[in-house]
Amino acid sequence: MKVQPSRRTSISVLLIAVALVSLTGCQLLGNPQSKVTETVVVGNASLDFGTVGVGNSKTLANTLSNFKTSTVTISSVSGLTPDFQLNGIAFPLVLATGQEASFTVVFQPNAAGKPSPTVTFDGDGQNYASMTLSGNAVAEGQLALNPGSVTFGNVKTGKSQTTTVTLSNSGSTDLTINQATLSGTGFSMGSLALPLTLPASQSTTLSVTFTPPNGGNFSGSVSFNTTAVQAGTKRKLGSRRMAQAVGGSDVVVLALQGAGVSPGTLSAAPASLAFGSVQVGKNASLAETLTNTGGSNVTISQANITGAGFSISGLTLPATLTPNQSVAFTATFAPTAVGSANGSLAIISDASNSPLNIGMSGTAVAQGVLVAAPASLAFGNVQVSKTASLSETLTNTGGSTVTISQANVTGAGFSISGLTLPATLTPNQSVSFTATFAPTATGTVNGTLAIVSTASNSPLNIALSGRGLSPGSLTATPSSVLFGNVLIGSSPSVAVTLTNTGGSSVTISNATVSGTGFSFNGLTLPLTLPAGQTTSFNVVFAPAAAGSSTGTVVIDSNAVDPTLDVALSGTGVTQGQITPNPTSLSFGNVVSGGSKTLTETLTNSGGTSLTISAATASGSGFTLSGLNLPLTLTAGQSTTFSVQFAPTTAGSATGNVSITSNGANPNLNIALSGTGVTPGTLSPNPASLAFGNVQTSKNASLSETLTNTGGSAVTISQANVTGAGYSVSGLTLPATVNPSQSVSFTVTFAPTVAGAANGTLAIVSDASNSPLNIALSG
Repeated sequence: MKVQPSRRTSISVLLIAVALVSLTGCQLLGNPQSKVTETVVVGNASLDFGTVGVGNSKTLANTLSNFKTSTVTISSVSGLTPDFQLNGIAFPLVLATGQEASFTVVFQPNAAGKPSPTVTFDGDGQNYASMTLSGNAVAEGQLALNPGSVTFGNVKTGKSQTTTVTLSNSGSTDLTINQATLSGTGFSMGSLALPLTLPASQSTTLSVTFTPPNGGNFSGSVSFNTTAVQAGTKRKLGSRRMAQAVGGSDVVVLALQGAGVSPGTLSAAPASLAFGSVQVGKNASLAETLTNTGGSNVTISQANITGAGFSISGLTLPATLTPNQSVAFTATFAPTAVGSANGSLAIISDASNSPLNIGMSGTAVAQGVLVAAPASLAFGNVQVSKTASLSETLTNTGGSTVTISQANVTGAGFSISGLTLPATLTPNQSVSFTATFAPTATGTVNGTLAIVSTASNSPLNIALSGRGLSPGSLTATPSSVLFGNVLIGSSPSVAVTLTNTGGSSVTISNATVSGTGFSFNGLTLPLTLPAGQTTSFNVVFAPAAAGSSTGTVVIDSNAVDPTLDVALSGTGVTQGQITPNPTSLSFGNVVSGGSKTLTETLTNSGGTSLTISAATASGSGFTLSGLNLPLTLTAGQSTTFSVQFAPTTAGSATGNVSITSNGANPNLNIALSGTGVTPGTLSPNPASLAFGNVQTSKNASLSETLTNTGGSAVTISQANVTGAGYSVSGLTLPATVNPSQSVSFTVTFAPTVAGAANGTLAIVSDASNSPLNIALSG
C-alpha cells in the first residue's frame, strides 16, 4: 500500500514528537530527583477516530506516564460513553516515578452521531490526567424497498398489472446492489443494470409485473444481494474518489403476491325491457339490474340509449362492480306519438362481453275513454226504508289503460257497491257494479255519480234520480179471530179484511195458516193493493176433535210490516148431553101413609148448551118437584130437583123420571123404586118391671127387651126414666130396630130411702105406639 505525501508528513512529525518525549522521559527516569514537570502525562491528549460506520469499530493506542517524583496510583477512569471502550489497563494502576503504561481506546458506535467525551484518570481523590475522544459515527449503506412487499390482488387471466418499486440507500455510505434474483410463476421485472452503486440517500426504481397464466393464488420474490462500503475507507478510481466496497454483504427480499381471476362478465335481468302499451303523454318505468357474474371487477363506463322515448335513471357512471355485485336502475318509456317503438340500451364496460345490449320495446297508444251504460240511472218510485238497485257498466273504449281512482256519489239515499278502487281497465275492458237508492224521506231525489279516472273524459258524470214514497202498511180487521166453542163436524167461517193504510202499493206474496182445524179461502196471490185499498178472505174453523186449538194466518208482503199475523183460536166441542146423578133413585122402605124425598142432579156433560123441555115422574106414589121448564144448561152446568115417594099401601113400587131435551140423549129415563111398609110397633118384655124389696144403698137390676112387631124399622130416639132410684144402661141411642128384631138393656133400682117407689120408663121412637111406657116398681 502506498502512503500519500500528506499522510507521510504527518507520520514523520508524530515520530519525532514521540522520540523527544521518550528522550525527555528517559532523562527524568534517570534522574528521579529532578522536578521538571511533577505531573502525569497522557501520550496523546486527544484521540480523533474519524468516521466510523455504525456497527463497526476502530481502535487507537495511547500511553499514560508518571512524571511526578512520587508513585501514583490510578484507581479509575471516568467520562467514557457507551460508544468508547478503554482496554489494556487493570485498575488500580500503580505507576512509579518515570514509569509508563500503554492502553488502547476502541470506538464502536451504536448510532449515528459525533460523540466527544473527555476521559479523566482518577486516583487518590484527584484527577491525574485527561484526554479528549472524538469520532463521527455514520450508518453504512442499507437497501430500503418501497413498498416493502407487492400485493397485486386480483388480476384477470391474460392481463397484466405492473407496480413500481423504489430502491433507496437509507445509509450514509455507498451501497452496491450486486445481484437481483426473481422467482415465482407469472411475475416479471424490468431491467436493472447491475452491479449498481447507490450513494447515501440515492434511489432508483424497478418495475414488477404480474401476468397470471390461469386462475389461482401466486407468490414470488425478488432477492437483492447488496454490499455496503465501510465508512472512512477511500480509494481512488480513475480521476475521482469512490467509496471502497469493503463492508459486509446483505440480502434484501421483496415478497410478491397476486391472484389470477376469470374476467368480469355482465348479465342483465331482465334480458330485455318490454314496456307494453303506454299512453301518449304518460310514461312507464321498469327496473333493470346488472350483475357481475365473472371473477374480477367490472367497470361500467357508458350506457348508450337508442330509440325514441326511452331513457334511464339511477345509474351513476363510472360504476365498478365486484364479482357477484349488482347495480339496479330504472328504464323509462315516455312516448310522444302513437305507434310501436324499439330501442336498445348498450352497456359499455371492461367486461368480457362488452358492449352488453338490452333490447327495449313499447307501444304508444291514445288516451283511454270511459263510457257508462246506461248513461243515467232512474230508480223510479221506491218506498221509504226500502231499497232499489240498478246495474251500471263502465267500459274503456280508448287505446290505453284507464285507472279509476274515485267514484263520488251525491244525492240523499244514493250509494254504490261492488266497485273496488283503484280499478284498472285495459282497452275494451269493462267493470260492472251496483247503484242503490234507499230513500229516507218522501219526495223526488236527484244525484250524480262522478267517476274520477285517468281517462280523457274524467270525471264521467252519471245522473241519478228516484222518488221516495211512504211505505205501504197492511192491517187486518179483525186483528184476531175467536171462534169460541164450535161443535165437532161444523165449520163456521169469519171474514177478515186486509187494508193498505200506507202511501205506496203493497204486494201480498204469500199467505199461510197454521193450527189444527183452521183454513182460509178467498185470497188469490200474489195480490197488489194500492194505497188505501182493501181485500177480504174467510177463515174457517172445522174441529175434528174436542179441545182447544190455536193458529195463525201469516200474510207475507213488501209492506213496512212484511209479516202480518192474524191470531186464531177456537174450541172443538161435542153436543150437549144430560148426565144424571144418581142414575136411579131407590127409596127403600117407606111407611105407607108416610113419604120420603130424594134429590137428583142433572149435568150438561157435553160441549154445547142444551134445553130441558119436559120432565115427568111415573109410578104409584112417585112425584117430582123443583124443575122450572123449559130450562137451558150450558156446557158443564148442572141443576137439581126432588123426587118424593109416598106409598099409600104396603108393597113394592117402581117408577120412572123422564127428561126430554135437545141434547145428544133427548129422552133420559131415571128409574125409581121403593117399598110401602106398615108402621113399626114396639113390644116390651116384660110389660112392667117390679124390683120387689131392695135394701137401701144396694141395687137390683132387671133386663128389658123391646121387639119391633111392625112392618117397618123403628128408631128409638129416647129412653126417659122417672122415679127415684131408677136408671137404664146398655141401651145406645138412637137405636134402630128392624122388623122382628129386638134390643135388650138393663134397668136398675138403687133406693136411697126406705119405702115404696114407683116410676116409668118412656121409650120414645117413630113406632106407631110411641111413647111406650113401662111401669117400674120397687
